[in-house]
Amino acid sequence: MKAKILDGKNTSALIRNEIKKIIDKEYKPRNFQPGLVAILVGNNPASKIYVSSKVKACGEVGIYSKVIELEEATSQNDLIDIIKQLNINPKFHGILVQQPLPKHINTEVVNETIEPSKDVDGFHPVNMGKLLLGEPCLKPCTPLGIIELLKHYQIDLSGKNVVVIGRSNIVGKPLAAMLVQKNKFTNATVTICHSATKDISFFTKNADVVIAAIGKPEFLKAEMIKDDAVVIDVGINRVEDLNSKKGYRIVGDVKFDEVCEKASYITPVPGGIGPMTIAMLLKNTLIASSKIYGLELNV
Repeated sequence: MKAKILDGKNTSALIRNEIKKIIDKEYKPRNFQPGLVAILVGNNPASKIYVSSKVKACGEVGIYSKVIELEEATSQNDLIDIIKQLNINPKFHGILVQQPLPKHINTEVVNETIEPSKDVDGFHPVNMGKLLLGEPCLKPCTPLGIIELLKHYQIDLSGKNVVVIGRSNIVGKPLAAMLVQKNKFTNATVTICHSATKDISFFTKNADVVIAAIGKPEFLKAEMIKDDAVVIDVGINRVEDLNSKKGYRIVGDVKFDEVCEKASYITPVPGGIGPMTIAMLLKNTLIASSKIYGLELNV
């Protein structure tokens, strides 16, 4: 394999360790503790796994966490009432509503109900607006995790051509807004490709960095990138595999075995962006709590 692995698992462990050190040094002597509450609506198996991973990570670094589990049939009004109560609950500095939500609940309305200062997912319009303007705010965890991983490996994006495949509000759009900012390690020239883009390969072949967040298993193939490109795989897809005991295997949006022979750096799936997303959730909770507690932290 030619490409160097961008190890999100190891990098996220370093970040979690730094968060733990800050909590031990700055919070515990003052009897402070960051608090995160996660709301889970329905019985989506993947969502339950994600929330469980987040709760476990909180416990490892010293963040108090709680999960509120609600029935699939929970009304939008009832969910909003719960969020409003959590907005004024001083025990929780971060509020996370696990997505996807049931179809009868408007996700945007839910996002807008969360107090922006506790919006550790970074989805509130206030935080999204500040993100676009380049102002300090709580940023979406997956895009933030991607940039932090690239920074850890000293991959400078300034002046580089970056193609983002996918335009979701969770990854594609906020990531593009972060990548174009005139900051150290970003300051990139960004192209967003999506389902209506004609000949995506035309753009990816000319990219120094390709970030695949399209939700299509093994979509990005070796012939679609140039030699020594940096490839970030955001996708997590379950595909049928009769040779597996589970009957399926997990793959990303990148055909890893092919692309790793041509790229200079690549993220694995799993072990790439997933752990970084959770680490950034912890970091956002720390930042949110520090502002509420009036602490000045260098994070």
